[in-house]
Amino acid sequence: MKTLLSKLIILFLFSSSFAQKDSIFLEDFYESKVLYSDIGFNTAPFSFHYNFPNGIEKINYKNNYKPFLGIGFAYKWFSLRLGLPILGYFRNKELFGETKQYNLGFDFDIKKIHFDVEFKSILGYSIQDANRWDTTLTTQTPNAIQSNTGSLNLTMNAWYFNNKEFKIKGLHGKRAHYNKPVQTWYVKGTVNLFGADNPGISIIPIQIQDPYNSKTAASRYSAFDLGLIPGYAYVNRIKNWQFCGWFGLGGVIQSKFYRLDHQSRGFLGLAPRYDVRIMGGYSNKKYFAFLIADFDNKSIRFSDLVYRQFFYTVKLTGGVRFGGKKR
Repeated sequence: MKTLLSKLIILFLFSSSFAQKDSIFLEDFYESKVLYSDIGFNTAPFSFHYNFPNGIEKINYKNNYKPFLGIGFAYKWFSLRLGLPILGYFRNKELFGETKQYNLGFDFDIKKIHFDVEFKSILGYSIQDANRWDTTLTTQTPNAIQSNTGSLNLTMNAWYFNNKEFKIKGLHGKRAHYNKPVQTWYVKGTVNLFGADNPGISIIPIQIQDPYNSKTAASRYSAFDLGLIPGYAYVNRIKNWQFCGWFGLGGVIQSKFYRLDHQSRGFLGLAPRYDVRIMGGYSNKKYFAFLIADFDNKSIRFSDLVYRQFFYTVKLTGGVRFGGKKR
């Protein structure tokens, strides 16, 4: 009996050692000091969809933008990053004007939930191909620059990842990277305040406003919404090359408003939402380099008039780790 019991104990310890080995899904550089830099851009075009006069069904607004350079330092739970615009505008200023952008955000984790808060403000847009209705514009300068037109987006998100092995800190490569594939379903809770504004003047040009629809003459379109987005996430690392992505599709309950003649009118409705993020790159014990792409969409529907805005962020980040021991 004692011999059988001792064999069972040895078998249990042997199997436990393998289970612990298999559970090392993440190589954590918690005690390492990380010095990193990133460069990228973010843009936020929006559009109006409506049966406008002259057979026009869509008006596009695009902002000009500069590349952003960031320098950061991370150690244990602490992280600090400074980002500044560099060089000149990506687009021709005569065609797209000049845009002022302000971005502020932070994120943190609590167990299986990742929180993200971000504020974006963009001032200065150009209406694409406005020479379709404005005879003062030519084919060489077809866009109408609206330097006072702006948009903002305040977003608060919380992702619940069902698999405890799926950790955000291992996706960007700064403090950790993965050793094996991990997949999970998730639910994203989202709260948003966003919209476009042209103080005192209609955003849509007067030449194509519909006299039978006062919404087309509004100077502001805005919304506050909240909702849930379920989705699927996956990460894997093969020979120091790591790739990750997630995709979700859901909806929000939305309070939407438009402002006309210094008066605001509000409605209640539903709107679809998707959640897309893609990232990948190279990471070893000493250094890393990752390409990160983030896409966000917003929309407001006022019967036949639809406002849509897309937020794109693409950046390349890389850095070195020194000191400390992996966990």
